[in-house]
Amino acid sequence: MISFSTTLNIALLASVANGFTTMGTFLSRAQFLSSAPTVALSVAASSQQEDLELTRQIVLGHLGEEDVGFDAATPATVTDRPENDLMIRAALGEEVEKTPLWLFRQAGRHLPEYQEYKKKLNMNFLDLLASPETVAECTMQPIRRYDLDAAILFSDILVVPEALGIEVTMPGGVGILVPNPLATPEEVDTRLPSIDTITPEFVQDKLGHVVGAVKQIRKQMAEEGKSIPLIGFSAAPWTLLFYMVGGSSKKNNDAGVQWLTEHPEQSQKLLDLLTKIVIEYMSAQVEAGAHMLQVFEAMGMMIDSDNFRKFALPCLEKIAKELKSRYPDLPLMVFARGACNMNAELVPLGYDVITIDGNVERATARDVVGSGVTLQGNYDPAELIEENGKTVESVRETAKQLLSELGSQRLIANLGEGLGGKESTELVDAFVSAIHEESAAMIAAEK
Repeated sequence: MISFSTTLNIALLASVANGFTTMGTFLSRAQFLSSAPTVALSVAASSQQEDLELTRQIVLGHLGEEDVGFDAATPATVTDRPENDLMIRAALGEEVEKTPLWLFRQAGRHLPEYQEYKKKLNMNFLDLLASPETVAECTMQPIRRYDLDAAILFSDILVVPEALGIEVTMPGGVGILVPNPLATPEEVDTRLPSIDTITPEFVQDKLGHVVGAVKQIRKQMAEEGKSIPLIGFSAAPWTLLFYMVGGSSKKNNDAGVQWLTEHPEQSQKLLDLLTKIVIEYMSAQVEAGAHMLQVFEAMGMMIDSDNFRKFALPCLEKIAKELKSRYPDLPLMVFARGACNMNAELVPLGYDVITIDGNVERATARDVVGSGVTLQGNYDPAELIEENGKTVESVRETAKQLLSELGSQRLIANLGEGLGGKESTELVDAFVSAIHEESAAMIAAEK
């Protein structure tokens, strides 16, 4: 909560107005006062309430009430929510009138408009990530087509290694590769920046195009009347280490754990570096307008439980604690893909939402995590492929089954694995509709 002293020294810039109108979050006192001061005012206030009102009057007097992108009667003390806040409410354990949903890899390969867009621009996936405008367009495509309850930043988990100076390529046909992974533990010191250089300024310098894309997406969502949450994301440190030392998800799969086992000190040093940049990177996404954050431990299947506890879990805990200290009301989601056997140990870390993949038994999923967190998942995307003999009717039945087994409250419906590209847009749309309609009927019947 923003707290101003009884003497207000307000630094006012047009950029402050941009912070209110385009980011979707409100500046802290330190951020507000650190904006390059062009006007300084000293005003006496006799109470906190008067203090806030004086601040409001000063801001409005400097900017003009028509320039401020929020209800001027509402003190700027909390993050604004979009009109459709089902996702946020479900994540924080609030009651919903229907179960919200979004989909892993909802943008991209399964959409014909995405394929046409790539062809028109003659760009591959990595090319599209370089421009805020192309990122925004790809982010918007699925929320134009489907009645989804959130958008997610169109990006890739390997932008973080790129920011650290690790080359990432997409040669075609083999997925994304790190062609020159870290070859020896000494290269943690010789090829990567030191941890003390990882600052918000570093993130803006190396990942500013992604941060700019978040702002562009929020702008475009507003222009198109899409008032739903925008999800920011990052891979978790273990997953990033896996790629940085192994180079690929398709070979050298034992390289990551081998590093942990044979080079524990340098592995920890690398994980500490990655933890810090993930925190700063995700914070920058929030400052740019993200309403929620998703942490992907995408390579959870490539690490054993003992090493997960020793190396991966502490990183996930640091990320959650630091982000919650900065943004206490911001929903945090985590997905330990292939390592959902560790979900019970994720519960105390501070995440609001824990994801279950397709291997998790729904009958016991809630017992494992308890009642204090929201579940996310775990519909099988194979149910959305017509070649598998699936139909609109079969999708509705399997969606109803998911709701029956997991419940309609404290649930974010999603997939157990990302969309792979073969899914029918008609069946995806049927799934979205079925979740909304069937959950609304279930909730209404329970009242």
